[in-house]
Amino acid sequence: MSDQHISNPDSLPRHVAVIMDGNGRWARRRGLPRRLGHRAGIAPVRSTVETCGKLGIDYLTLFAFSSENWSRPREEVTGLMRLFVESLRREVDELHENRVRLSFVGARERLPVNLVRLMGEAERRTAGNDGLRLIIATAYGGRWDIGQAARALAAEVAEGRRSVESIDESAVESRLALAGCPDPDLLIRTGGERRISNFLLWNLAYTELFFSETLWPDFDSAELYEAFAYFAQRKRRYGRTPEQLEVG
Repeated sequence: MSDQHISNPDSLPRHVAVIMDGNGRWARRRGLPRRLGHRAGIAPVRSTVETCGKLGIDYLTLFAFSSENWSRPREEVTGLMRLFVESLRREVDELHENRVRLSFVGARERLPVNLVRLMGEAERRTAGNDGLRLIIATAYGGRWDIGQAARALAAEVAEGRRSVESIDESAVESRLALAGCPDPDLLIRTGGERRISNFLLWNLAYTELFFSETLWPDFDSAELYEAFAYFAQRKRRYGRTPEQLEVG
């Protein structure tokens, strides 16, 4: 499947989420240090962003660094933080020129000060763009996300600004990291693993899941189109029966 073969643009997902897995294994199979695997993972990020922008997809959320990744060796974590800083400095100009709106979700207080500063500058610079909304999940975890939403709602109750009875699904959703964004329609995970690894636990309730055996540095636009073809074949019922869908 390619862009020439997308006969119905309405069959494309509006919001795509990606777990970019396999950088370390890619490096190990080549006898390279893990840091070079992470560096090799930049090219497919660029390709995925470009393809989604070209196809008119509204939202792309990339899982760059999880809450659990802090437990990795200090050298690897430090290298990843440097790579994030380097990538931001290099890529923001082009993203801005292509009308991409960039935003970040996660526990920023755990990140290096210079990285947080660059993240804020990139968000402010691209805030008025009307193209692809690119969301980078950094120092993010689904349980952290739900926990911080619960704390925010509890504080509102304690301050008398909200009643306990008013807390429902929409209230929780309004305090999540992706508040204001539609839930992902399609989750892509590379690297052969078949789990969501604490990513967007609330938001993935009805998301279609596509698992690729390809390690992230080898993931290209052809694989992305394969994921879109899979999504186009899915019947999204949201709890309804097939007969209800036919009537609808």
